[in-house]
Amino acid sequence: MNRTAMVAEMTLRETARRRGVLVLLLVLPLAFYLARRGDHLGQSIRFVCLGLSWALATAALFVGSAARSLEPRLRLSGYRTHQLFLGRLLALWALGVALSAPYFVLILVDQQNVRYAAIAVIMLLGVLVAPLFGLAVSALLPRDLEGMLVLLMVVGLQMILDPAGSASRFLPFWYSREIGTYAIDHTSADYFDRGLLHGAVTAVLLLAVVAVAFGIRLRRRPHVRIVGGLS
Repeated sequence: MNRTAMVAEMTLRETARRRGVLVLLLVLPLAFYLARRGDHLGQSIRFVCLGLSWALATAALFVGSAARSLEPRLRLSGYRTHQLFLGRLLALWALGVALSAPYFVLILVDQQNVRYAAIAVIMLLGVLVAPLFGLAVSALLPRDLEGMLVLLMVVGLQMILDPAGSASRFLPFWYSREIGTYAIDHTSADYFDRGLLHGAVTAVLLLAVVAVAFGIRLRRRPHVRIVGGLS
């Protein structure tokens, strides 16, 4: 087993020990879905996709924060920077697929007259982008509370901003609104294409941020102290 896979396995084992967190991650998108199902079925699909993205970004935030103390020791043991963050991403992507699959089945059973393939694309993009966003926030912000406030602010703006406005295009989950419109309202394929392009570009940019932030952070040696010089 290579080192990237070993990091992924360690991350999954650590996450599996927190059963309460896993239950909350699974239930949170359901709350989003049920909150809008009664009167707006289309909105319920958009909300469950956003809830999944928020849950995965939150999981990535805590995974990244929990690994801060361990990563310098792994680097000293010979692990490369890219092996550390790619391993964590592989674990989070696997977790994302496992969390998203039941909700896709729920939509298949509970919703009619929607484009199911496009909804699957939204969820797959969420599995790809949300862990990258959460890991980027954890790499840039040293405290969990600050990271959670950023995630709450982004999700809140995603809900209230007009998706047709230019400002909303800078949010990481804008693709879900565009592809969701295509899937639910049966609009033209332009919505799908714009959403797919936005998701792909967002993923590439966030991956670059994660790589640079991890590289800078793991080159630092805060434990090293120069106590004197040679005369």
